Amino acid sequence: MDGPATRLTIYLGEDDHWHHKPLYHEIVRRARDAGLAGASVLRGVEGYGASSLIHTTRILSLSEDLPVVIVIIDEEAKLRAFLPQLDELIGEGLVTLDQVEVVRYVGRTE
Repeated sequence: MDGPATRLTIYLGEDDHWHHKPLYHEIVRRARDAGLAGASVLRGVEGYGASSLIHTTRILSLSEDLPVVIVIIDEEAKLRAFLPQLDELIGEGLVTLDQVEVVRYVGRTE
């Protein structure tokens, strides 16, 4: 994959769950099952969302619900086909799509 692509970015809280497991884990599993190119989960150190409640790793106000971002890059059509699964999974959070250019995409050699 190289050239124009689309980035799907999903913003959640670390405490968001699906059937007693982390929601980000279920999203990554479903992305793999859907044949998407790859997914990365990033844990934030501080942030806030629609509720305006700040979550942080600072020791004096240690939060258990830190921000989590899932990034998936693939063809736009494949990502749009994946969106209904997110509708099923995500109760609160933010989902964005934006255009990117893939410069290099190489997997590990076995």
